[in-house]
Amino acid sequence: MKLLLLSYISCISLLTFFLFQDKELEESISRGADIYSDFCINCHMANGEGVEKTFPPLAKSDFLLNKREESIRGVKYGQQGYILVNGVAYNNIMPPMGLEDEEIADVMNYILNSWGNKSDSIVTPEEVSMNVNK
Repeated sequence: MKLLLLSYISCISLLTFFLFQDKELEESISRGADIYSDFCINCHMANGEGVEKTFPPLAKSDFLLNKREESIRGVKYGQQGYILVNGVAYNNIMPPMGLEDEEIADVMNYILNSWGNKSDSIVTPEEVSMNVNK
């Protein structure tokens, strides 16, 4: 009986955690869409496809999905120099946007879950704050 009760409580706890995380992610994505419209849309376009050989795509971006820390750092501190995105070389400058850690987490959650991108985990403000300039 104790084992059954313990199993039941564990299942309920896990289910609650995942349901809460999904709601938290949805709210973050919604806030991130507004931030994207204010700060990112001019270069990366409304559909996230960027401008070929000038501004890299965020849609279906192998760089975003495979280099999460570098992507966060790029939004936080700006990006310059050579990067390879979906097999295309980019060598341009993206200035820092001056966003707070929570805003960076929100916009990262938006782009990591839009235009064919799907992230397995939520970006948190704590993750952003730990991501120092290297």
